[in-house]
Amino acid sequence: MLDVRRMQMLAAVVSSGSVTAAAARLGYTPSAISQQVAALEKEAGTELLERVGRGVRPTAAGLLLTEHADAIGRRVAEAETALGDLLAGRTGRLSVRYFATAGARLVAPAVARLRAEQPGVRIELRLAGPDPLPEVREGRADLALVVGPGEHDGVRLLHLLDDPYLAVLPKGHPLADRRSLRLTDLAGEPWVGSEWPGPCLDAQLTACAAAGFQPRFVVDSEDYATAQGFVAAGLGVTLIPRLGLAGRHPDIVVRPLKSPEPTRAILAAVRETALPQPALEAFVAALREAAAG
Repeated sequence: MLDVRRMQMLAAVVSSGSVTAAAARLGYTPSAISQQVAALEKEAGTELLERVGRGVRPTAAGLLLTEHADAIGRRVAEAETALGDLLAGRTGRLSVRYFATAGARLVAPAVARLRAEQPGVRIELRLAGPDPLPEVREGRADLALVVGPGEHDGVRLLHLLDDPYLAVLPKGHPLADRRSLRLTDLAGEPWVGSEWPGPCLDAQLTACAAAGFQPRFVVDSEDYATAQGFVAAGLGVTLIPRLGLAGRHPDIVVRPLKSPEPTRAILAAVRETALPQPALEAFVAALREAAAG
């Protein structure tokens, strides 16, 4: 195999026109340069330089290796530049998993900010499945937005915001005239389910238990828009998080809750053992800015 460092020395000799000039340029002795070129000739199996007066010129084989040495030098310089850009967060690729209600409020503005500030970073966005944490843990995704609380081995959870649940009532409901409601005000009402079983539904049930009752679900919709339709039709009341109320049905009213206020925590999950990645750190900062806004 040809030694790349020796090829670079050969290229220096060819461009300088003599071993002595190449040695001065590279900071070696002429003897050391001659030894390295001789070793390269042995590797190549042919002579690479021929004497012309007081200088040298490349043979056909020497000229060929010089051209490749120059090309290798350019690629190494490009690699160094690309590596510097990656380490500085100017380039890279991020794989992000998110759930629907966090998309418009958090992910979209965070991606827009990162593209404006660091256009060389590519972001792959994919709607998350029921449990995106294994993808993060195994390195198939760099970040996933999830609902907490909870601890998970191999994953670090970064708090972004607390998303409160609001009471959703049909227009004309006896409670609709109040500016805010206690959770116990809904204890005797029929409920429309708005969540899949999991941490979001758990946040509702935990708050209701703390208020001293268990909701009576008469309809399961597991979708915020559908739940609003059932409420508008007078089938019951429901709770929907603030992030899930971007589009409101015209025949509902929404009121804040207290005593207690059901809340779900929105978290960013990253791999616990992941090495520092400037582009990922910049994206987390953009998510936090979007959450604060």
